[in-house]
Amino acid sequence: MSLRFTRLSPALGAIVEGFDLSTPLNDELRQRISDALLQHQVLFFRGQEVSPQQQRDFAAWFGDLHIHPLYPKIDDTPQIMVLDTALNDLRDNAIWHTDVTFIDTPPLGSVLVARKLPEYGGDTLWASGTAAWRGLSPYFQQLLDGLTATHDFTKSFPLSRFGNTPEALANYEETRRKTPPVVHPVIRTHPVTGEKALFVSDGFTTHINELEPAESQAVLQFLFAHFAKPEYSVRWRWQPGDVAFWDNRVTQHYAVDDYRPAHRIMHRATILGDKPY
Repeated sequence: MSLRFTRLSPALGAIVEGFDLSTPLNDELRQRISDALLQHQVLFFRGQEVSPQQQRDFAAWFGDLHIHPLYPKIDDTPQIMVLDTALNDLRDNAIWHTDVTFIDTPPLGSVLVARKLPEYGGDTLWASGTAAWRGLSPYFQQLLDGLTATHDFTKSFPLSRFGNTPEALANYEETRRKTPPVVHPVIRTHPVTGEKALFVSDGFTTHINELEPAESQAVLQFLFAHFAKPEYSVRWRWQPGDVAFWDNRVTQHYAVDDYRPAHRIMHRATILGDKPY
């Protein structure tokens, strides 16, 4: 199988050609895709016909899979999370975020499949935490290195939207019990490449622990805006059959919420990672 990678922007992103996600991987293909993910941070595959089970199996080649505590899932394939505007208010995706940083071992990556798309709109942007880190002055890098921040799922998943039925409330309270706020470094080191990357996001980061509240708010607001600079990002216009696979350890993404009332359905498999350091 002849794989071809076409770079999309200086910061991150590449289109992969010559690969069918419905085909079982072998060790050589898995290594080539892993290497490309490290280099490009987000990979895009066009024209795929992949079932939820095949999506799960592809993602599972790269690690154990996470089951989201709040979003709907496919009944016989709970590793596939359903992002369906007919089922959930997805405004929490229209914010720069890194997936599931509210657990001790945030995901290595995610595999997102387009199932139903609006006629226009609904693009997704990804931004590179390594590029954003390199864009800071050495003095500010020195300030941030060694700081830690708290991540909390309630920042993007408030009780008012995810606990509004007795069943949902019970699940929300159980999730809160099992998923208390966690602490991660503000700057994490990629466990494979050794590169440093910003690891705070507007989606789940509530405060920097070593700073006074006003200082924390000011620094975080700067970092959120800095991370979102166009220079560090790539924008993807979805087509039927598209699949995106990204390195969640060093990226953020933003699902543009500009297509209402059109119906959009995406399926996500989430690969568990390691404890950030």
